[in-house]
Amino acid sequence: MHYLKFTLVLLVIVGAFSCAAKKEKEATVGVYYFDGWAGKNRHADDPAQPWAKNAPTHLSKRMTEEFSGREPIWGWRDDSMDIMEQQIDLAADNGVDFFLYCWYWKDNKGALNEEAIKKDSKHTSLELYLKAKNKKRLKYSLLIANHGGAEIIGNENWADAVRYWAQYFKDPQYVKVDGKPLVVIFGTGDNAINNEQLAKMQAAAKELGFKDGLAIAGCGRGAKEKEGFNYSTHYNVKPRHDGTSQQHTYAELIEANQNAWVGTEQQPYIPIVTVGWDNRPWEGPNGLGQKEGWYYPDGTPQQFKNYLKSSIQWMKENPTLTTRERVVLLYAWNELGEGGYLVPTKSDPEASFLKQIKEVVHEK
Repeated sequence: MHYLKFTLVLLVIVGAFSCAAKKEKEATVGVYYFDGWAGKNRHADDPAQPWAKNAPTHLSKRMTEEFSGREPIWGWRDDSMDIMEQQIDLAADNGVDFFLYCWYWKDNKGALNEEAIKKDSKHTSLELYLKAKNKKRLKYSLLIANHGGAEIIGNENWADAVRYWAQYFKDPQYVKVDGKPLVVIFGTGDNAINNEQLAKMQAAAKELGFKDGLAIAGCGRGAKEKEGFNYSTHYNVKPRHDGTSQQHTYAELIEANQNAWVGTEQQPYIPIVTVGWDNRPWEGPNGLGQKEGWYYPDGTPQQFKNYLKSSIQWMKENPTLTTRERVVLLYAWNELGEGGYLVPTKSDPEASFLKQIKEVVHEK
């Protein structure tokens, strides 16, 4: 009898620990992954620019001289399998559920060119991820970069794009929202995509066997005005600025993002959390020639933690205005030039912001 009681007590204790270990996450966390740290820098062959000899496409002189602390602990380049597998483990270990990889239509604005797409250095990280031995630790989705010379033009080209993406949608690691493959489209203005093209995408998906179609999220300006988008979201959100270089507070950046969390039952919103914004490394002639703007360098890990918590609280309070899976998107994993990043760097080798995610999403 005493033995039976002891056994029952032990089973209850073990069960309690098991439930604690398997407790449901507070949110599904996706992080944008920028593939600008591969390929050949435009200054690589210039003997007057020795810093660029082995540099990736988006490294700038300002980054190497003024913002060297942003260099990841593995270096500026990320185009090796070892580094990709490190990043998968880092993300998975810290509460991230999936990466959103930027995907570009070949920049001839014509028909789909499969060979050219595969050779494009902008897809290096996605290709590495697909072959990584630890790929199953982290899911993935596509951010369609429908802008800057990579626009998808014409109704049939949108249908062809879906036919091409089907190889990803069939992957068990591909993210689904409401049971449908998630596609986020950046570049949603009136001249970028319309409701007829969104309908073509859905029809092509159904023809391919995805009977419920796609979960298409419009990312940015114009998305809310098009009922063809199932969801709306953003890549990042920043306060409007006056075109001058000014330091502002991280609290202002947080407030601008929180004000953008607006959805409807017809078009739920996927909240964006802009981890940071400081674009100075890409501004001016020693950057990438971009214009000056405001920057927000004073954010702390605790501020970021509370900020992420607030996005989850918004979803809890507005369950019909967001996804059932409580998807939250973070900008970004590695936008090092723009100041939105979670990777461990020389100035933050412990990745103090990244570590906050696990604490938040596992809290009850």
